[in-house]
Amino acid sequence: RRLASEMNRLAARLLSWGKTGHIRAPWSIKTSGIRTICSFRGVLRHGSREKQPASSPEEVVRFSVVDRDGVTHQVQGKIGDNLLYLFHHFQESSDKLYLEGACEASLACSTCHVILDDNTYDKLEMPEEQEDDMLDQAACLTSTSRLGCQIILSKDLEGMVVKLPPYSKNFYVDGHIPQPH
Repeated sequence: RRLASEMNRLAARLLSWGKTGHIRAPWSIKTSGIRTICSFRGVLRHGSREKQPASSPEEVVRFSVVDRDGVTHQVQGKIGDNLLYLFHHFQESSDKLYLEGACEASLACSTCHVILDDNTYDKLEMPEEQEDDMLDQAACLTSTSRLGCQIILSKDLEGMVVKLPPYSKNFYVDGHIPQPH
């Protein structure tokens, strides 16, 4: 009984945070006498948020991607999407929009290196030291290079141009192409 009481107290606190937009509790708790039932709603996996459609037109962020062949693609995401995971979603419709992300956004590689237009680069906060360290290892580095895993879409990025470098180098296993999961 005490455990059920503590779980309900915690759930109430988490749900109140969810109402303010901080989180949405991934479970629901029902107490019936001594029996407590805890059920989980699907917890999002890496990149699954980017597969969800925008809930309103105001959330949509449209931008251009220049692939490795120089062809420009008009794409869109939504506010809050991670650029690396968004590319994994784009890859399902066009293999020309491939961005590896070997470390799954843990800032341990440079395989999600992208080149931004000057205007977009200036809108973003300066890269942190850990990102700079990884960029030092990136192939085809430019003055406006960033790691795609560190870019979160906002309305300020509407109209940005993202260019894929001619190639990237996975120092761990070159030639192996991991599949997003």
